[in-house]
Amino acid sequence: MTTHRHEGLRRRAPAALLLAAGLLAAGACRSPRAEQVGAGEVDTVPRPQAAGPPARVLPGIDVLLRDSLALLRGRRVGLVTNQTAVTADGLSDADVLFATPGVRLVALYGPEHGIRGTAEGGATVANGRDTKTGLPIFSLYGRTQKPTPEMLAGVDVLVFDIQDIGARPYTFVWTMALAMEAAAAQRIPFVVLDRPNPITDLADGPLMQREIRDQHVGQAITGLYPVPLRHGMTSGEVARYVNGEFHVGADLHVVPAAGWTGDRWFDATGLRWIPPSPNIRTPDAALKYSGIVLAEATNLSVGRGTDAPFTYLGAPWMDAPAVLRRVAAYRLAGVRLDTVRVTPAAGADYGGRSMRAIRITITDRDAFRPPYAALVLLTEIRRASPDSFKIGDPPGFTQMLGSRWAYDAFLRGTDPREIDRRWQQELRAWMPVRAKYRIYPHAAAR
Repeated sequence: MTTHRHEGLRRRAPAALLLAAGLLAAGACRSPRAEQVGAGEVDTVPRPQAAGPPARVLPGIDVLLRDSLALLRGRRVGLVTNQTAVTADGLSDADVLFATPGVRLVALYGPEHGIRGTAEGGATVANGRDTKTGLPIFSLYGRTQKPTPEMLAGVDVLVFDIQDIGARPYTFVWTMALAMEAAAAQRIPFVVLDRPNPITDLADGPLMQREIRDQHVGQAITGLYPVPLRHGMTSGEVARYVNGEFHVGADLHVVPAAGWTGDRWFDATGLRWIPPSPNIRTPDAALKYSGIVLAEATNLSVGRGTDAPFTYLGAPWMDAPAVLRRVAAYRLAGVRLDTVRVTPAAGADYGGRSMRAIRITITDRDAFRPPYAALVLLTEIRRASPDSFKIGDPPGFTQMLGSRWAYDAFLRGTDPREIDRRWQQELRAWMPVRAKYRIYPHAAAR
């Protein structure tokens, strides 16, 4: 894209957007500060908040525009983004940065589900051009999952801003990791505009074994580096962890969300929930996904094609009441399970077929453990219907679970409580590693 074309489009940017960008960039309040925290890495670290009511959370894009535009000013910027990348007032990152004086946004990069988040999970996303800005869009969820040198030609700094949901199989943080690797190879600075983890900093479930990704390359983007199934990190923290522990060598800059603490759920941030993908319609669905996603590699329906994806678990062959009688013995915390009849829409698993499904209702989200609940449910469904329950893609299930030993234990019929005890041992060993890369304080001790 030529400078002439870019500047011509900028001149046609709406006056209100230009004004908003100018006001944010003016930096009337400068609470965050830049700190050098390691070789080649700079974080913008928020100062502790004063006691009192929770402050309004500002995503990294707002902090960037207010205090840290020096990271982008005078440079040609590439932006890895989708529809969730908006300011606290709901303005699109792409539109705001395109209109910000001194910033030259030259290319957009889209993850799974595309720039606008409308493509279904797993669907190939094509290259294109943004109708609003005229900028080229390079797909990072098709034949190419990592930006190529050609895609980064003419880019001086690569920026990532997408709302993640805190579960390892969700692909956005791995798109980020691949983009960071590509930026490091081209010696391009990499900037993460951070956002809250909507399901808090709690971690749970099996720790991914690094070698798993090398055994099933086709699904590597559902788990690229070792983190638990529910990892409890923000995108910025994942970037710091990957860059530091696995020696990516990126010139990494994380601009954190201001006013967020690790135990703060998304609905307490004051930010508007924008579904990051078609079936994660609420933060509640994001929390359930961090466990129930395991069922996606089986012949069970997780409720796609219903009114509440990741709220139902079932199949026409499943005896839901019998499963619930078995599950009752585990006394799962923070959740109520009952049965309901659902009929997924055409095109979804078991589309058009009525089934008695298990409905998952969270009653205490602090006590609810989605990975463990999912393990219990899958174990008892398999025990109740051993001839009907199938793992559709064994390597894919192993990849989703992230753990060879946990997969083997599941197949042997090992008691879920025994598997969970080993998960907890892994987590206790991993948590001090995670702690080195944390950005956000934890307001309430657990």
